[in-house]
Order: sequence, then structure tokens, then C-alpha cells
Amino acid sequence: MKYDELSILKDKEVLLTGGCGFIGSEITKQLSQIGAKITILDNLSSGKEEYIRDFPNVTLIKDDLLNDDIIKSVVKNKEYIINLAALPFIPDSYFYPKEFFEVNVNSTISLALAAIKEKKVKRFVHISSSEIYGSARYVPMDERHPTIPQSTYAVSKLAGERVVYTMHKEHDLPAVIIRPFNAFGPNVTQPYIIPEIIKQLLNGNDEISLGNVNSRRDLTFVSDTARAIILSLIKDGITGETLNVGSERSITVKEILKMISEIMGKNVTIKIDSSRFRPHDVDSLVCDYSRASRLLGWNPEISIREGLESTLNW
Repeated sequence: MKYDELSILKDKEVLLTGGCGFIGSEITKQLSQIGAKITILDNLSSGKEEYIRDFPNVTLIKDDLLNDDIIKSVVKNKEYIINLAALPFIPDSYFYPKEFFEVNVNSTISLALAAIKEKKVKRFVHISSSEIYGSARYVPMDERHPTIPQSTYAVSKLAGERVVYTMHKEHDLPAVIIRPFNAFGPNVTQPYIIPEIIKQLLNGNDEISLGNVNSRRDLTFVSDTARAIILSLIKDGITGETLNVGSERSITVKEILKMISEIMGKNVTIKIDSSRFRPHDVDSLVCDYSRASRLLGWNPEISIREGLESTLNW
């Protein structure tokens, strides 16, 4: 990663919620390499302390975003805030919808209010999700694509980002909204499709049990996703913007399995397991990241195969 333009963050106070998780730990790593002073708020419900333990200039506060007193205290004196903490696993949202809204919406409101009152905050980066679009109506999908969320998780993420945007308009919250498409890589904390495939292969399975093998996703390696988020802290003229972060590389679950099995030198067959189908699945996600390229100077650098090899090594 090139740090010249990001050197402005050296010794700056950055609050990162969810910093021990999958994308969060990679953001922590990159910010630490820049020399930022990072405060992480994480309840470790899915993140792991070991993922950030070796990075300098990091303070971990093990607490919950639902604790308003903690939020007020961690926001104090912060110049930059990245709100990444969320309940992220779509199948869980079917069973715990209230909890998903409490974390993904209500805690976002509390954090944004605290940031508004803290006059030092220069940028509030809120992490949404490409799931808010639903299945692609056209490809590639730009930020003007209709938002038709197809899960409780996606609805909660859309509600969270709309709250942030309206608070930007009503209270001058210096907000930027990032919609990441499907990040993948080391330190993954949820049983998403790539770790699930790898797990079955590492267990010696020659018959891989999967659900919708024809669903199509836009894969972006986690270091690229994290770099875009960090760039959104420092770029001028982007307050109030919503930016897609993805690769425009669309690949089916079946093709992911083929690539992983080739890397591992395995011959496998697929068993379709109806229990793995989601009630209302997104069929296709393909990112148009031209706005992020123009406003952030960002482009994905890691190929899918290179990223899969890194994930397998991890």
C-alpha cells in the first residue's frame, strides 16, 4: 500500500467500531502501518482480539455499541470515525430481526449523535452493504441502482445508512457512506461461502454440500476494501457521498468452488442441499466502482485467484 497521501493520518485519533472483525482487523493493520492512533470498540461477539494484538498504537475497548455512555466516552477527542460494527450474518437476521435493528440502526444513531456533539470529528465513515440493492436490475450496479433489500439484514443496513445521510443533511455530520460488495480473505469471522467451501475441502470431502451454486457475487480482496475505506477518511470534497467498493468481477458459487479446488489440487462433486438456500436470495451482484475510482483514486489490485491463495494459506 502507498502511504504518502495517507500520512496525514499519522498520530491522528481514529475510532474504529468492529475493529477486531474481518474487515476491521485489516483496517486496523493498515492504519497502524500509517501511524494512526486507533481506538477500537468491539464486543468480540465475532471479532477476535488476536487479530489486532500485534499492531502498535491500538487501544481496544471491549464493550458494546448499545452502551450509550461508552459511545460518548470513546468518541471524545476523535478526529476520524469508521463505523463498521454490525450484526453481519444474513441467516441470523431471519431469527433475530430486533437485535439486528438495535445494532445496525439504533447504535448507529447513537454514534452519529455523539459525533455531532464532538466538534473535533472531521470525517464519519459509515459502512453499509451491497445487499441493500437486492438482485441486480442492471449490471454493473452503480450508486443509483434501486435499493430493494431482500433480507432483514439488508433492510437494517439500508435504514442505518439512511439515518447517517439524513443526519449529515440535518446536522452537518461530515459523513461518507461506503457500500462494500463481497469482501473475502484472511481473518473471516462468519461462515460465508468461501470459508465454507474451504472448510469442507480441508475436511477431506470430495462431495461438497452447497445451496444456490448459480448465485453470482462481486468479490473484492479484504485489503483492497480496507484501503478504500481508509482513503474515504482523507479525501476532500466527498462529504455526503455514497460510494460502491467492489471489483466488477462477477463469479458464481460454482466457479468459486472450481477455482478453490484447482488451487488445492482436488477433484470434487457438488451436492445440492436445499436447507442451504436462503428464503429470498440475491441472485446477482456486480459492482460499478467508477465513483470510488474517481473520488478516491481507488482501484482493486488483488486478483480473485491471488486472494483465494492468500485465504487458503491463512
